[in-house]
Amino acid sequence: MKGLLPMNKKFKRFGMGAGLTALALVLAACSGSAQHVSKSGIVTRTPPTGFFYGSLYKYISTPISHLLDGIAHMLGTGSGYGWAILLITLVVRLVLMPFMLRQQKNMTEQQEKTRVLQPQLTLLQKAAKVSQDQTTTMQINGLMQDVYKKNGSSMLPRMGCMMMIVQLPIISGLYQAVAYSKDIANAKFLGFALGHTNLAVTIVATLFYVAQGYLMLLGSTPEQRKAMRTSMWLSPLFTFFISIVSPAGLGLYFLGTGLIMLVQQVIVTFVMLPAIRERLDKEMAETPPVQVVTPDMFNEDGSITSRAPMPSTMGAMESMGMAHPEHHDDDTTTTGPSAAELRARNAGKQHRE
Repeated sequence: MKGLLPMNKKFKRFGMGAGLTALALVLAACSGSAQHVSKSGIVTRTPPTGFFYGSLYKYISTPISHLLDGIAHMLGTGSGYGWAILLITLVVRLVLMPFMLRQQKNMTEQQEKTRVLQPQLTLLQKAAKVSQDQTTTMQINGLMQDVYKKNGSSMLPRMGCMMMIVQLPIISGLYQAVAYSKDIANAKFLGFALGHTNLAVTIVATLFYVAQGYLMLLGSTPEQRKAMRTSMWLSPLFTFFISIVSPAGLGLYFLGTGLIMLVQQVIVTFVMLPAIRERLDKEMAETPPVQVVTPDMFNEDGSITSRAPMPSTMGAMESMGMAHPEHHDDDTTTTGPSAAELRARNAGKQHRE
């Protein structure tokens, strides 16, 4: 599709790219550092020294590492470091959970509003596919903007970038504290070494993310599921491949994170989403959505007819020198310049320049 119509798809791709970028930043310090494997198979890493990750390790990871040491010594058990990793991971994630839930609430409301407007959006999307000239495409784009605007919604979803920026140093610092600690590498948890890879920890951590993805699909509409089926496997696969090649101490970090993410998704799917849908359904019953376009404004092949209204954004387009068809209430319509005439005018302007 042309113009502004694929904006939601572009932002979905942007959101996925931003998430992958954040994960890459979290792991870059560990993956780029030197690894040392002892004769017994214990993996240790050299802490980073660069400006960004070195500063992150010095001012965030080191204090967290000292906190892990204190909790492990306070517990005084052979599994102290394992419990300390889980405890700190859970505390950090629980502190961030209210902000994450607020972000998901905003995104869920936006998705539900889009679901209500989907019949109108589908008509315009089909018309865009068969559009043959720029003027018609501009009209369709403007009508799509009107559908969102007149119903109190937006084509641009809230990405929550600020929340990602805030939590990234904290999560990355916790990750580094676990990855670079020699004490954790030589410790044990429930009988297995935290410095060795552990298949059981990897599988449990992965299953938490699989369950989270399943709950996301469970609360989505059929149209949303088609777009989410591929992306829902990214987190489980990422967790599995990183955990299977990393020490079990890092696997516990992913396990604790996955547990909190699962709890968070349970709240969204079974508490937040039904409440939002009930409220929006009540609002729509009292104030039905504004019908900017209706099926009778489109031909059998999906193309838009002269009965379709001119979008409110056409005034801005006119001020930019963009022509559009003129609309009249009766069936006799006077169309604006044809595509060939527009090209001829543009060519004349270019010659004059």
